Amino acid sequence: MALVMKKYIRPAIVVTLLLTVVTGLFYPGIVTALAQLIFPAQANGSLHYASDGKTVIGSDLIGQYWTSPQYFHGRPSATVSVDGSKAQPYNAQNSAASNLGPTNKVLIDGVKQNEDAVRKENPNTPLSTPVPVDLVTASGSGLDPDISVAGALFQVPRIATQRGLSEDAVKKIITDHTQHRFLWVFGDEYVNVLDLNLALDHK
Repeated sequence: MALVMKKYIRPAIVVTLLLTVVTGLFYPGIVTALAQLIFPAQANGSLHYASDGKTVIGSDLIGQYWTSPQYFHGRPSATVSVDGSKAQPYNAQNSAASNLGPTNKVLIDGVKQNEDAVRKENPNTPLSTPVPVDLVTASGSGLDPDISVAGALFQVPRIATQRGLSEDAVKKIITDHTQHRFLWVFGDEYVNVLDLNLALDHK
């Protein structure tokens, strides 16, 4: 028994404790310290605060459910309440997609309903302008904080009318907040909805 303890059990315990310290304390501690030093805003959630500097009004990483006509609206969200009993858009406690396939009739009907709703919300946008796909489909997480540049431009006439601004002024906000492709090659250009709306409130 003593031999087994010395040869197998004790090394196993030592290795377990060592890995616990290294991977559970030492490594996370170093990464956390470096993140706070180099990227403090991102490490703390990319939060936006009200003018008092204390009240959190949102994050660049988690979308919000915008409904007022004077603001840019984000993508539809398929998230539901924690107990699953009702729809609750952008519920960060229950991130989820609809998991419906592209030929599913429920998805097709839902997209058509979303398109009708977007058209109704944006009566000043010409009917000849196609509705961008991200304005009628939910993201995989249901929490996407970004929309395409086309999705933002589609809403310009409504926002300009609601705020008494020129369309060019609203378009400039979009241009100023456009995130370009990674390394100018990967992905698509996009805009963060919260950033756009905060910029609108500062006009």
